[in-house]
Amino acid sequence: MNALTPPRARLPVEVVFDLVCPWCFIGTRRLRRALRARPELVVDLMWRPFLLNPEQPAGRDPFARRPGGADRTRRLHQTLTDMGRAEGVPFRFDLIHRTPPSLDAHRLVRLAARRGVAEEVVDRLFLAHFAEGADIADHATLAGIAALAGLDRAGTRRFLAGEVEVDAVGAENLRAHRLGINGVPCFVIAGRHAIAGAQEPEVLQRLLDVALAEVA
Repeated sequence: MNALTPPRARLPVEVVFDLVCPWCFIGTRRLRRALRARPELVVDLMWRPFLLNPEQPAGRDPFARRPGGADRTRRLHQTLTDMGRAEGVPFRFDLIHRTPPSLDAHRLVRLAARRGVAEEVVDRLFLAHFAEGADIADHATLAGIAALAGLDRAGTRRFLAGEVEVDAVGAENLRAHRLGINGVPCFVIAGRHAIAGAQEPEVLQRLLDVALAEVA
C-alpha cells in the first residue's frame, strides 16, 4: 500500500441466517451488493447459524397443510421468485419437496470459514437447495458443494460423519435467541447496529456508514 493512501476501514459484519430460509438467500445477495458499493471497506463476514424449527423433522412446508395454506404458499413463492429475480436468485420452489434440517450445512459453513471460503459455500448451499432442490442435509451433497469451493471431498465427508462443530452451532443458535433475534436474516454491524430482514442494499449501506462514522 502506498504510504500516502489512507488505510481502508475495517468492519465486522455478523450474518445471522438459516440455509433453508429464502429471505436469507435474498438478504445475503443484497448484502453482497451493498458491500460492492463500498469498496473502501474491508468487511470481516461472520456467519452465525440460526436454526429454524430445529426440533421439527424434515418434511414438506408446514404452511401448506393449514386451511388455505397451499394458496398462501403459492403466493409467497411467487413473491419470492419475483424478488429473487432482481438479485440473480433463481428460485425453483417446484423442485423442493422437503425442508431438510440445516445443522450439518451450518457445520460445513464453519469448516469453510476456517479455510477462507465460507461466503462461497454459503451461496452454493443456497443455490443447491433453492435452485436445484438438492438435499443439503445429505453428506454426499454437502461434500460435493465443499469440493466445488476447493475443500477436500473425502475430508469433508469424514468431518460431517463426526460431531465436530455440532455443539458450536447449537451454542451460536442459543446466543442469537438470547440476544433477542427471533427472525432471520439479521445483520449485526460492528457489534452494535442490528437490522433484521432482507433489506435493500441502500438500507444496508446507510447502516454501514453509521457504523463506519463511529469507528473513524
